[in-house]
Amino acid sequence: MQTNVAPEFRKTTETFKAAAKTLPQRYFISPEIFAEEQESIFSKQWVLVGHQSQIPQGGDYLTTEVAGESLIIVRDKPGAIHGFYNLCRHRGSRLIENRHGQSTAIQCPYHAWTYSLDGRLIAAPHMDEVSGFDKTDYSLHAVNLALWEGFIFLNLADSPAPLAEWFKPLAGKFAPWNLSALRSAKRIEYDVRANWKLIFENYSECYHCGGVHPELSKISPYDSAENDLTEGLFLGGFMRVAKGKSLTMSGNACALAMEQFGEEDFRHVFYYSIFPNMLLSLHPDYVMVHQLLPQSPERTLILCDWFFHPEAFEQRDFDPDDAIEFWDMVNRQDWHVCELSQQGIASRAYEPGPYSARESIPAAWDREYLRFMK
Repeated sequence: MQTNVAPEFRKTTETFKAAAKTLPQRYFISPEIFAEEQESIFSKQWVLVGHQSQIPQGGDYLTTEVAGESLIIVRDKPGAIHGFYNLCRHRGSRLIENRHGQSTAIQCPYHAWTYSLDGRLIAAPHMDEVSGFDKTDYSLHAVNLALWEGFIFLNLADSPAPLAEWFKPLAGKFAPWNLSALRSAKRIEYDVRANWKLIFENYSECYHCGGVHPELSKISPYDSAENDLTEGLFLGGFMRVAKGKSLTMSGNACALAMEQFGEEDFRHVFYYSIFPNMLLSLHPDYVMVHQLLPQSPERTLILCDWFFHPEAFEQRDFDPDDAIEFWDMVNRQDWHVCELSQQGIASRAYEPGPYSARESIPAAWDREYLRFMK
């Protein structure tokens, strides 16, 4: 994809390093830059699309969209997970319309070409009458798929670096949570009228928490943040939680702990952004994950899941709603101020403002973003 904005990106990178300021207006409202993001970032990087627990049985599938492409993620009968472009090899019809389901095969609704769950064409009515037609030539188009800690990632590039190499800096970091074994108790979809980058920047600082999140700040002081990942694709750190408290409506732990955390470790919540569309929040008793799906310069869909230890679902006192209701409240507080930011940034009077010392992670996130946009 050709673009005429690359010189501007280089200039912005240079000035940003000299003075940490918010990004210029065009990065939040320009359709051309949004298109460039889809091409330079979402079409070439590993993008979160789900968790293996969301398709637990053979035949389970879900559909998603990455960089304008509709994609199918399906588990076959032996248990392997595959990713395919959601189009028939006959005349290009969309194969699956719903978001998730269960099937023994993938059949085109137009002319009934039928594919196995591993993508092979197994039935094509009347095509045996066509000279030279060979079903093995018309398997579904595969998309690069790999798992990290149970989370499913797709990459539309022709030959991307392996996902394991991409996540190498995080090797073993989250082992206590056993992320691959977790199960989602709830998903809430939010339609936020704000640019996707504003969501990342908001998540990456608690400078706003005292005024925007009074309930959160009572349990986890906004000035307790300490960061251990400060440059690159993975950014964030931890915040303290009041002794004996959990980030829930009741203030009590709502589920079986992920691990036998020590007394000190149990008083921390870890928040990490994973470029380009994952926000990972690790609590002692649950894990919350935001998946960002940019729709336009001014609109972002956010899928939020609450994951718990599988054995927690068997406990009589398991109360996931205690955490879900708390963070649904906090999420909506965040989305409101992100929408206010989007509205203000669209003004002709907007100009980049200085980041505070408590906003070093948003500043680092901007630098990483600009590196991909050169």
